[in-house]
Amino acid sequence: MSKIQLFFHYVFRFVWNSIFVLSYPILASFGLLFIGLTFLFSKLSQLLTRLKPEGKKGDEWATEWETLPNSNDLLEAKVEKQILFGPVGVRLRRKDGVPSVVGEFVFGKKVRVLPEGFILERWNTLDAAALPDFDICLYDHELDKIRVLTQMNSFDWHLAEIKDKELVFKWFDGTQGGEKVIQL
Repeated sequence: MSKIQLFFHYVFRFVWNSIFVLSYPILASFGLLFIGLTFLFSKLSQLLTRLKPEGKKGDEWATEWETLPNSNDLLEAKVEKQILFGPVGVRLRRKDGVPSVVGEFVFGKKVRVLPEGFILERWNTLDAAALPDFDICLYDHELDKIRVLTQMNSFDWHLAEIKDKELVFKWFDGTQGGEKVIQL
């Protein structure tokens, strides 16, 4: 190495070592401060957990019976199952107090009114991993009967058309869609 290169080598090595020696205590202080704050919040969380009153663990749905929209003021619903970012499963009963077959099943909140009765979404399972698995049913409130029209494997469905005792349901599951034609 020449003398000029050796001079620059010593100068840059001195500058680099100075930066490292001066910044190391600052970096170490921030590290210790971060560890201390983490420890402090951990202890605060433990303290607040001890102060929390004992009782039901987890999220509990304590809802009351509410009139189901689009049911002509005939049905009431109470939340049975809420799927995260998904639909709500409800338990139904008649508002007039008459014992009914609808109380035995869990339904979705989609209700369509027809002259023949109500179109309801009856859930076959409450297991979130197995959903969507439900039946589209026709509930005749005068005879208190549920008739299964078809099985649906998509949350995104709608009654597209009604013509001459024929219902056309359209569905879409995110990748594919289709339609089902049902005779009443």
